[in-house]
Amino acid sequence: MNKLTTYILKRYLLLFAGLTIMSFGVAFSIKASLGTSPISSVPYVLSLFSPLTVGTATIAMHCVFILLQILILRKNYHPIQLMQLPVAFFFGYLTDFGVWAVQGISCHTYWQQWLVCLAGILLVAAGVSLEVKAGVVVLAGEGVVLAICRAVPSLRFGYMKVCFDVTLVLTAILLSLVFTGSLQGVREGTVAAAVMVGLIAKQFGRVLSRWRLEDEQSA
Repeated sequence: MNKLTTYILKRYLLLFAGLTIMSFGVAFSIKASLGTSPISSVPYVLSLFSPLTVGTATIAMHCVFILLQILILRKNYHPIQLMQLPVAFFFGYLTDFGVWAVQGISCHTYWQQWLVCLAGILLVAAGVSLEVKAGVVVLAGEGVVLAICRAVPSLRFGYMKVCFDVTLVLTAILLSLVFTGSLQGVREGTVAAAVMVGLIAKQFGRVLSRWRLEDEQSA
């Protein structure tokens, strides 16, 4: 196995490690019952009134995001980004596994719910930083934001990411009220995740920046 192959393998292993950690973060957030992160709010609500699990709803949503990227970028769409599809399946099935794995955790008080919610936020943030460190392929949600920014260069990624997350949360609220008759999946934990995940991921990122993969060290 040559150095280039080893380097690529390391990056994909890092990506899969990040996705695994992130999926368990989503599972903990769901278990806390204080609201999921913005990116998971729509799949969670869909799972409440449809035959879909959270994981399969996540896969379906990511497929829609991939289609949106193709429609936005058209001839400028790079086929390598189709790698988002197997990543979506991997992440979706892992999320269902994570939900199953944490089903034995019980939250009898509000502070216990917050402990589980904060654990979920930390795991999601750690997973995001590993995904960014891997630098292989982004999840389809981030891919849509990047596609919009590429199509409209004057738009900043940070601004579009906030708008995208708000749109997801509003969609989850609408679906929840229409199909379940009550507000589900969006609560104070959703706000906490929206504020804290990015900040914590930056701290994790600073720690990870000290670690260089082999090719980076020799560059």
